[in-house]
Amino acid sequence: MPVEPLPAPAVGAAALREPRYGRVAMALHWLLAAMIVGSLGVGLYMTGLPFSPQRLKLYSWHKWAGITILLLSALRLLWRLTHRPPPLSARVLAAMPTWQRAAHRISHALMYLLFFAVPLFGWAYSSGMGVPVVWFGLLPLPDLVTVDKDFAEAVLKPLHQRSAFLLAGVTLLHVAAALKHHWIDHDGLLQRMWPAPRKESAG
Repeated sequence: MPVEPLPAPAVGAAALREPRYGRVAMALHWLLAAMIVGSLGVGLYMTGLPFSPQRLKLYSWHKWAGITILLLSALRLLWRLTHRPPPLSARVLAAMPTWQRAAHRISHALMYLLFFAVPLFGWAYSSGMGVPVVWFGLLPLPDLVTVDKDFAEAVLKPLHQRSAFLLAGVTLLHVAAALKHHWIDHDGLLQRMWPAPRKESAG
């Protein structure tokens, strides 16, 4: 009797799982994402308000959020430098031509740069206008520049606004790329920054 060939070993679900970031990296990623989106939204809203106590309160919140984003960005960068991210799998790389891999690296580097640039320009603008930044109303922060309202309005304010809009644009591209990998490529890239289901984490 002819010998039946052995069936090929099945590929388990574990073999298709993307290696995930650690919990600290995930927490910093999503916390920063929420704070940046919220801060951009508040910034756009408050500039259209007339001078009022509500506008002053929103400006204070916006500054507190900016300093918090600055600190979290420093923590995230330090964590990234001391904890290597999980490598991209072969199926993710297969869905990314050379230009997309280059765009991936450039956009991430630009986002990290803007994480620092946007709040620092805002802090410098506040200092230049002679308005000190008091973090959460408790901790006075040093001025980054001397008081010069003309320079603050002509240079620092546009730098803060344009870098914020650039950050918003890069963030939208980042989200669009992640959704493209999830909904079109189906390569599991998005799950790298998503907590594992209970069954998977227990398996």
